[in-house]
This record gives sequence, structure tokens and C-alpha cells, in this order.
Amino acid sequence: MSRKERLTVTVDRALVEAGSAAVAAGQVESLSGWVNLAMAERAEKELRLRAMADAVALYEAEFGVISHAELAAQQRSDRRTAVVVRGARKPKGRRPARRKR
Repeated sequence: MSRKERLTVTVDRALVEAGSAAVAAGQVESLSGWVNLAMAERAEKELRLRAMADAVALYEAEFGVISHAELAAQQRSDRRTAVVVRGARKPKGRRPARRKR
């Protein structure tokens, strides 16, 4: 069992309401549990971001700094090869054709 520590923080009202709603819905046992989960998820995210930054730094140390042109080329390639799972986006500014009755 991990050691717990009391903490006093100021939190946006909307977040307190969201946490209280999660407790009321039975998603978590307490507001403290909800906050603890959020902090754990954030800590994991920070570790992943740090690992990614380290990987990029190692790559750039060996092969040189990744240029804006290389990033743009990779982005274009990623878009071309992406698998659409939600359907194609509708073009902006165009309305669907109306059906005649």
C-alpha cells in the first residue's frame, strides 16, 4: 500500500464539479481518488514526453537537427498513408444537397 499525504490545492470550480459528478456516478470512490488518478495519469504522461524528448535528442546527436522541411515532408507522408476510421471530413463551406420532396 502506498503512503498517502494530505495536500491542500486550489482547483477550478468546473473541475471540482466534474470530479463530484464522477463520484456521484460511481466512477470513483471519492474526490480525492479522482484527483489522485488525474495526477497519476499526468505523471505517466510527463514520463512519456521526457522519454520522447530523450529519443529525439539522441537521434539529432547522431544524425543532425531535424529540419522544418523534414517535419513537413513527414507530415505530408503521414496524411497520405493515414487510415481514416471515422469517415472522410466534409469540406468546409459547402452544405449537403437538399433532397427533393
